[in-house]
Amino acid sequence: MPLNVATRSASAASIAALAGAGVPPLLARIYAARGVTSLQELATDFSSLAPLARMHNVERMAAILADAIAARQRLLIVADYDSDGATACAVGMRALREFGAVVDYLVPNRFEYGYGLTPEIVDLAKTLKNPDILITVDNGIASVDGVATANRLGMRVLITDHHLPGATLPDALCIINPNQPGCGFPSKHLAGVGVMFYLMLALRAELRKRGAFSKAHGTESEAKEGVPASRLPLPASRRDAEPNLAALLDLVALGTVADVVKLDANNRILVQQGLQRIRAGKTWPGIAMLMKVAGRSLARASTYDLGFVLGPRLNAAGRLDDMAVGIECLISNDPTTAERIARALDTLNRERRSIESGMHDNALAILGELPPHDGYSLCLFDPGWHQGVIGILASRIKERLHRPVIAFARGNDGELKGSGRSIGALHLRDALDLVAKREPGLLLKFGGHAAAAGLTLRAADLARFRDAFEATAQALLSPADLARIIETDGALPREHLTLESARLFEQQVWGQGFPPPLFDDEFSVVQQRVVADRHLKLRLARDGGEYEAMLFSHATPLPRRVQAVYRLTVNEYNGAQRLQLTIEHWQEA
Repeated sequence: MPLNVATRSASAASIAALAGAGVPPLLARIYAARGVTSLQELATDFSSLAPLARMHNVERMAAILADAIAARQRLLIVADYDSDGATACAVGMRALREFGAVVDYLVPNRFEYGYGLTPEIVDLAKTLKNPDILITVDNGIASVDGVATANRLGMRVLITDHHLPGATLPDALCIINPNQPGCGFPSKHLAGVGVMFYLMLALRAELRKRGAFSKAHGTESEAKEGVPASRLPLPASRRDAEPNLAALLDLVALGTVADVVKLDANNRILVQQGLQRIRAGKTWPGIAMLMKVAGRSLARASTYDLGFVLGPRLNAAGRLDDMAVGIECLISNDPTTAERIARALDTLNRERRSIESGMHDNALAILGELPPHDGYSLCLFDPGWHQGVIGILASRIKERLHRPVIAFARGNDGELKGSGRSIGALHLRDALDLVAKREPGLLLKFGGHAAAAGLTLRAADLARFRDAFEATAQALLSPADLARIIETDGALPREHLTLESARLFEQQVWGQGFPPPLFDDEFSVVQQRVVADRHLKLRLARDGGEYEAMLFSHATPLPRRVQAVYRLTVNEYNGAQRLQLTIEHWQEA
C-alpha cells in the first residue's frame, strides 16, 4: 500500500515566539507543529498544574478519608488490572500508609471477576477483608450494581475514576472523575493514577488543616531539592512531618504514559516531573528493578521506557496471571524483593509476547482466508485465543488495516469477551453505546474510551454483533476516514541528523496527542543485512552523509532507494552512543 504522508503544519509566528524564548530552533518547529504557541505551555513546574480545587468532590472525599483515618476505619483499594490501575493502587497504598491509614488492596482476577467493581468482587472484598470503605481506582464509574451490593452489605464506596460515565452514576458516597457531569477540572485526560494523586494532594491539605503534622517539609519543592520521602508508614500519633508526595510522581508518570491518555499540558507536567525523579535515581525499587531487568538506563529514562518497556511488563501480570504481582513490585521497599518480582514480570512478558505472536499469525491466516475486505470494521474470534492478549492483537490488526477492530476470546458460561481498538475518526465506546441502544440485550457489558473499549456478549450473538457493529461503523465513518494518513514533521535538514538531536528528543515528553518527531526523507540503501532472523540492519545515504538504521520485524531486502518515515534514536553499545534511524514506514522511492 503506497504511503499517504502528510507534513504537519507549523505557524511561523509560533516557531519564532518559541525560538525567541530560548527553545532550540528544531524543537521550536516541532512544538509549534503540535499546537504549542508559547513557552508557558511547555512549563513543567508544579505551580502550573491545574488546581485540585477545580476537581469536583475531591475536597469532600479528602475530608471523608481524613475522618476515616482518625477513626481507624479499614480502607480497601479495589484496583484495575492494568498499568494505570496498578500505579494508582500503589500511589494510594504508599500515601495512605504514610498518612496513618489502615489500608489494604484487592485487585480482581480479570478472568474470574471481569472489569470494575462487580457484585462478585464486592462479595469477595467483604469475605476476605471486611472493610468499612471501598476505594476504587481506575474503575467504578459504571459499577452501578457493584456499589448497590456494597451499600447493602454495609460498606461505603468512594469512586476514583477517569473513564466516561454511563447514563446513570453509581450511588456511591462520593465520586471524583474529571469526566463526570458537573466537573470543571480542565484536564479531562487525566489518567486514573493522576486522579488518585490529586486525591492524595487534597488529603494531605485536609490533614494539614487539621493539624496532623507538627512540622511541614513535604512540599512539592522537595522534588527539586532532592529530599527523600519517608519510606515507612507512621501511625497518626507519631507523624511529625508531611509526606513528600512528589516522591510518588515516578508512579504517576508510568501510569499516565502506559495508559495512553492524551498528554495535554497537565499530564506533560506530571510525566516530566516523574521522569526527572527517575533519571536522578530517586525512584522506588520496583521501577528501578523493572528498568534493570529490561537493560535500560535510569539516567536516560524516557517516555518510550514508560510506555514500551515498563508498561508491558506490568500489564503482563494482569493479562496472564494476577496484577497483585505487579502491585507488590511497585509497593515493595526492599530492592531484593523488588528485583525478584521484576524478573518474574519480565518472564511473564516474554510469555505474553510468545502468545501474542502466535495469535497474530493465526489472525493473519484468518484474514487471508476471508474474501477481500471492504468493510468499515473487523471482528475476529478464535476459540484458542487468550483473553488477556486480545487487546494487543486488536491493536496490531488495527494498525495493519486502519479499521476499528474487535478481537474476541472465550469467556465464562458461553460468553465471549471482546477487546477493541479504534482509529481516530471513530469513538469506540460511543459506537458500542449506539449498538447497545439499537440492539437491546445484545451487549451484556461494555465500557472504555474513544480509542479502546471492552465488551461481553453471548457466543451465539457474535454474528449479530458483527453486523450491528459494521452498520454502526458505516454510519459514523466515511471512506476518507479509512485512508490512513501518516503525519510527519517533514524532511530533516542534514545539520540536524545528529546524535545531539536524538538525545534532545529523548529528553522530551512525548505520547498520545503529543507524538514524538517523525521525519520523511529519501535515502539510498548502501548496506543491509538480517539480524536476529527478523530485523533489517541498514546503512542509508543522503546528501553526502551515511547513517545507521533499523527496520524491525522485516527481513525482506529493501530496494536501492527508499522513501522512509523514521525517528531518531540513540543506540548505545558497550558504553558508546551512536545515532540510529528507526524506520517506521517505507516504500520504494
